[in-house]
Amino acid sequence: MDDPILTIDERAAINGGRWFSSLSPSLRHDILRCAYVKRYKDGQLIAARGEAPEEWIACATGAVRVSSTSISGKQITLTYVEPGIWFGDVAIFDGDRRTHDAYAHGQTTVLCVAKADFKKILALHVELYEAMLRLHARRIRQLYGLVEDLNTLPLRARLAKQLLHLVRSYGVPSLADGREVRIGLQLAQEELAQLLGASRQRVNQELKSMEREDAIRIEPGGLVVRNRETLMRISEAEIDK
Repeated sequence: MDDPILTIDERAAINGGRWFSSLSPSLRHDILRCAYVKRYKDGQLIAARGEAPEEWIACATGAVRVSSTSISGKQITLTYVEPGIWFGDVAIFDGDRRTHDAYAHGQTTVLCVAKADFKKILALHVELYEAMLRLHARRIRQLYGLVEDLNTLPLRARLAKQLLHLVRSYGVPSLADGREVRIGLQLAQEELAQLLGASRQRVNQELKSMEREDAIRIEPGGLVVRNRETLMRISEAEIDK
């Protein structure tokens, strides 16, 4: 059952999002005034590929796994949407159907704005057009960066960059050792491999290599980054080659 109210932490995640926090107070107010909350269990479908877009969505807690399925039936994970990030607007703008599936990864709360309300807000706030252009430009830059990395960097460097990104987005500082940061997003090695376009076996080999270098620690519950500087050197050393 949907809970119509965000928790304090969930509201903080939405308000603290880099893009959302850059909007004017009046625009943020109108977006939140129209929004409603949905809660999902791990693995539940949030939006399906091929559906007509009915909502603009933001992740408030947990994560949203954006994926597709190949012709052979293999599932391909493209990204994990973190708290504070909005998505689903492209299909609303171009009027086409959704291009990917979106699933809850862990207990996940999302904030939704109905398509009709989204368009009303656009009509009332010209500012939102420019803000959406900035958001899409940032996504395009990130996409170009990912394509460039995939074609120019070895797996070791791409893995190091991905771990650093996960630390920034989902890092939980260790109480026992302030230098260590646990990656709060629970990813199986197969899921991490999908993000990198590599096999689970190769990713496992690279993770074990990084563990021997004391850059990370592999635990049953996930990964702990022991030394971010080492991960940075790994990625930069590979880039310089």
